[in-house]
Amino acid sequence: MSDKKRSRVTLEQVAKHAGVSRATASLVVRGSPNISKETRKKVLQAMKELGYVYDRVAANLRSQRSSTVGLIITELDNPFFSELLVGVHEALDQEGYTVILGTTFDRPEKQDALLSTMLEHRVGGVIMSPVPGCSAEMLEQLRQWDIPVVLFARDELPAGQFDYIGIDNMAGGRMAVEHLLEGGHRRIAFIGGSPQSSVWKARRSGYSEALRAAGIEMDDTLLVPSATTRQGGRMAVKRLLQHPNPPTALFCYNDVVAFGAMLGLKEEGIVPGRDIAVVGFDNIQESALFQPPLTTVAAFPEKIGAYAAKQLHERMRGDASAPKRTILQPELVIRQSSGKREEKR
Repeated sequence: MSDKKRSRVTLEQVAKHAGVSRATASLVVRGSPNISKETRKKVLQAMKELGYVYDRVAANLRSQRSSTVGLIITELDNPFFSELLVGVHEALDQEGYTVILGTTFDRPEKQDALLSTMLEHRVGGVIMSPVPGCSAEMLEQLRQWDIPVVLFARDELPAGQFDYIGIDNMAGGRMAVEHLLEGGHRRIAFIGGSPQSSVWKARRSGYSEALRAAGIEMDDTLLVPSATTRQGGRMAVKRLLQHPNPPTALFCYNDVVAFGAMLGLKEEGIVPGRDIAVVGFDNIQESALFQPPLTTVAAFPEKIGAYAAKQLHERMRGDASAPKRTILQPELVIRQSSGKREEKR
């Protein structure tokens, strides 16, 4: 084996090999959209042939501007976050950013570890859906970083400290329950989600507000929190079916919980939409394909992702205005799962 170490391939060598300027080669490795496909292909081929490795951390230090963004979500199994990721990536890809993705599984210690790792990678900003019960230490860490942080979906941190993009959860809960009330239902359960979550609290407020406006006293035994999964929804509805005075309608924390609830009803020989009405929240793509198709509240996850990415980009470019709070208005999407009370046989 030779003692002579192989020298590191430079970007200038790549540019010469590809027959382009160093500036053009630099734009290619940084993901700039202002490069023709043919030129990009030549530069990428030169990088491959020469064994060039782009040192992104060193580039960030040279430019004093990171092209890497941290993205922290709570789970990948929920299609809401998958659709949101599409919005984030489409917006950030256009600006040449690289995204580091982390999943917390709603565990504060996992969130803290992810944030520390992203700091080590010198991310230029973070988009995150915070877990309930964020520690004071974590908040202080975010402040000390002095980098932009945009929150989405959940509003678990003190208002006015960070940018936030989300849906009006209270209005969404209210419109879901008002729809069921208009269908003649009076025994309406709210199932799924964690009472520690700001989203759950807001949707429950909309639920109770709609009942109160209709002159109906809220029955706490019809509040059944659960994991935000199909199994969580399935187990929640099984509990409700044991109730001495079971509900005729279900408002579900999200669409995934609603899918599980409808599967649980079917296992007991109960037909969703005919025997018990079901309404979800989010309007993920599967909601239109499920049987029966799910009535739900559209929360526009892809749009939330795009808005969050755009806001972070503006902050990373130097926007130093006061933190902004962007609240999208939900829309009710009526399908076959929310049958009227009088339609029961």
